[in-house]
Amino acid sequence: MLICAALGVTAAGLWLLPGEAERAGLFLPENAEYVLMGKQIYRGSCASCHGVNLEGQVPDWQTPGADGKLPAPPHDETGHTWHHADRVLFDITKLGVAKAANLKNYESGMPAYEGVLSDDEIVAVLSYIKSSWPEEIRNRHDELNKQFQERD
Repeated sequence: MLICAALGVTAAGLWLLPGEAERAGLFLPENAEYVLMGKQIYRGSCASCHGVNLEGQVPDWQTPGADGKLPAPPHDETGHTWHHADRVLFDITKLGVAKAANLKNYESGMPAYEGVLSDDEIVAVLSYIKSSWPEEIRNRHDELNKQFQERD
């Protein structure tokens, strides 16, 4: 019970950071501290697959490799990351694709970062990624987050 309460407080804190009440979603791409922390964590934990410049593993990231798994997609504006709401991206990062999407027998090269990165570190990495997108893409992503929140 105490763990659930602590998780609720942490989640509420992520949604209601000072000065962020109007913001849709979890990510903080305007917060320089989060973006810098996220960039450092990304370079150490994500860049080996997703590319130092968010370019993805291979140019044809939508075609499965010889192992049957999709290569790591780009996280820049050419990929599909911004097509997913913050909560979905957070869950994929924390839990892994199969668990986040409730896909049985789905194999992915994307590891789950639960127990490796804290929730704040995951938000920081995803904030860094979002901070790299052009303003038009960020605005579209914000609208997607608003729609996602309205459904909940």
